[in-house]
Amino acid sequence: MKKKHWVTVLILALAFGGVYFFVLFNPPLEIGTLGTAVGKKSVVIGIGNKGFCEVKIVEVSVNNEKPSNTKVQVSNALQGFIITDDYNNNESKKYGFKNIEDVSIKADTSPAATYKKLDEGTASKKDEIYGISVFHNEAINQIIIKYSYFGIPFNKTVLFN
Repeated sequence: MKKKHWVTVLILALAFGGVYFFVLFNPPLEIGTLGTAVGKKSVVIGIGNKGFCEVKIVEVSVNNEKPSNTKVQVSNALQGFIITDDYNNNESKKYGFKNIEDVSIKADTSPAATYKKLDEGTASKKDEIYGISVFHNEAINQIIIKYSYFGIPFNKTVLFN
């Protein structure tokens, strides 16, 4: 009987280890659109989740420091994103700006899949898209997005040249 328990424990450990390493070597966050304003002080990064459960953005840094202001746009495929430094004006309000801690990136929101739907003419307002909007007091050269997936921490670096 004891041998049966060890075999079960070993199989479970291998299954959990396999899932862990699969997730570790296939990070779910995907970068799509990159947009900058003149002077590169305001940018938007289209992001999506090609995984099968939600992604939680933990922190965003700019040029290895805290940005002046960061929000997440929750928009739709037909509307797209806006590049702005004023998240509260009337035009910006249509783009669903939210605080990072209030948003989880839903599964199956890959930018590549959204682009394909747009190309095929099948995209709709129901196709949610996400964009990290960052405003900084200096030109933005690098953004590091720290996020969590299945409780595993990841970093994604985006360079603006």
